[in-house]
Formats: sequence, structure tokens, C-alpha cells
Amino acid sequence: MLDTPPGREARPCTAVYALTAPGARLGRVLARQLSGDLYLPDRLAGEYGGRGFASLLPLVGDTWGRYARHVFVAAAGIAVRAVAPHLRGKDRDPAVVVVDQRGRFAVSLVSGHLGGANALAREVAAVTSGQAVVTTATDVEEVPAVDDLARERGLAVADAGMVKPVNVALLAGDPIQVCDPEGWLGLAEPGPEWAGRLVAVPELSVWNPGRPGVVVSWRAVAPQPEMLVLHPPCLCVGVGCRRGTAAGEIAAALRAVLEEEGLALASVLGLGTVAEKQDEEGLLAAVAGLGKGLYFFSAGDLAEVATPNPSARVERHMGTPSVCEAAALLLAGADALLVEKRVLGNVTLAVALQT
Repeated sequence: MLDTPPGREARPCTAVYALTAPGARLGRVLARQLSGDLYLPDRLAGEYGGRGFASLLPLVGDTWGRYARHVFVAAAGIAVRAVAPHLRGKDRDPAVVVVDQRGRFAVSLVSGHLGGANALAREVAAVTSGQAVVTTATDVEEVPAVDDLARERGLAVADAGMVKPVNVALLAGDPIQVCDPEGWLGLAEPGPEWAGRLVAVPELSVWNPGRPGVVVSWRAVAPQPEMLVLHPPCLCVGVGCRRGTAAGEIAAALRAVLEEEGLALASVLGLGTVAEKQDEEGLLAAVAGLGKGLYFFSAGDLAEVATPNPSARVERHMGTPSVCEAAALLLAGADALLVEKRVLGNVTLAVALQT
């Protein structure tokens, strides 16, 4: 049986801020439709049911990292001043949209593609029956932005600095190399006119370093000029550890195995282990620090999985002859391992490719 760890229940990912009474009325509707949290000045919170605040700037400093999306029912200048001190980069900033208090215009302000602000602006406009205002060049010219494609398909961007040269080439009508042998970008089907500018590259050995392009791979890829590398979430890691193993040792072991095997950490979908490890503090902390999901399987379920390296000692202690290999296979839904059990100090690891 597959379970998520305790304390990881879903939380609202959208914060809605309003400053006036008309804005509060609209903000209440947006918060309800977007399943978000509403923040209002103390003088309005009691009447409209939002969470009260005394000053917007320190509030945003507190909420910035807690929400993936921020909607300001306010003037654009107010939103800009509120978020400016916290901007770090297009690959790290959350989506920011500003909408006027009558809901006429929903403006994508920050992190339009990777953060999803363009899509959020359209979502807000649909709620208010207003107009989404999206100014990114690829949207204006109706050509796809590769960072949009990546976000829609759950692909991690290895280097956000490589997004620009690829999008610039698309806008200029230049040919774009695409090495995506497993079809993660979904470009194999007949598409619009721009798709004719894509040059399929079957493998990296025939990559043209003088031309911009996109590589999609769950393997670590050496960076090259104008090469945008995208990593799909498909590697499932099974992990076992001795009681009391430190978080640093677990994280270092995972990184070491991935590096030795040429696998991308960004492609790790999640980690799986035996249910008896639900209170293993080092493991919980390591996985949280890596920003990955952690899943637990009962010893009975693990014991039913055929693995190449069962252990009588593990079976005596855990009730299953395999933890890491069986967990990797169960999490991936696979029949074979990509990386068989590796033992690094107090940690055992195995990797399977999701089918």
C-alpha cells in the first residue's frame, strides 16, 4: 500500500491580497474560485472573512515562499513594490498576477512561463469575465515558449539561462534542434506551423553545437552553449537506512549514486521505503531538503516483489527481504531496476525507471 507521509496534506497554493472594500469583495470570489487564502487589511478582514494584516510589504515577505501563486487586487505599482525585494529569478519566483478591483484586466506580472503567471492571469480573467493581459513575446506572436511546454509537462529546467536563446530562435523563425527520444514534449503529433521548424535529433552524438535546441533526458547532460536541458520526473528511488542515520549522510549517498550512474537529481520523482521508517527523522529531513516526495510501503507489500538482491538479515529486521529495491520497483510500477542495490555506509539505494 502506498501512503504519503504524515503532515503533508495539501495546502492552498494561491494567496489573494486586496486593499479596498470593492477589492475585498472581488478577492473573496477569487480566493474561493482559486481555492486560495484571502489576505485583507485588519479593518476589512472581519467583515469580508479574510486573514488580517497591518502592512502589505512585511506580509508579502512572510507569504512569498509559502505560496506558488500570488494575486493582487490592487494597482500594478503597489504589487511591484511589494514583490520587488523578493525576486530571485524566473526559475525560482512564484507566479504574480495583478487585477484591478473591478476585474477588468488581469495582468501577468512575474514568472509568466515557468511560474505559470500567464495561465493564472487567464484563470483570473475567466473568473472576473475580464481580459487577461499577457506581454511575453512568444504569447504575443503565438509561438510556443519552451518553458511553458516544460511546465505543462512537469519537466524541470536544468539552466533557466538557456530558455532565452531557444525562445529567441523560435521567435526569429530559426530551426530548433529537439532531442526528445521518449516524446516527453509531445511534439511527435502533427502540430501547428511552427512545428515544421523543429529538427529532430535522435541522440546527442549527432547534436549540432552551433544551433540552439532542447534536450529532454533523465540522465545528467553536460551543458553546451544554447542547449536547454529538461529533466522529466521518472526516476523512482528506493531507500533504506539504519536507525538514526543522519540526513546529511542519506542525501550525500543519493547524490553520489546518481552522479556515478549519470542520472539527474531533477528527474527523481520520489523516494520510497518501508512503512516502519515513517518516524525516521534523518530520512524525513533528507527528503524534505531535496524537495522530493517520500512514500511508504508495508513490509507485506514489499515482500511480494521479486528483487535481484534479497537479504535474509533485512527480512529478520523488517519483515521483507528487500526494502530499497522492492520500494523502487513498487514506486515506479516497473519490473526491472535501473540501478540495483547500492550500499553506502548506513544507506542502501536502488533506482527504477517509471513505466
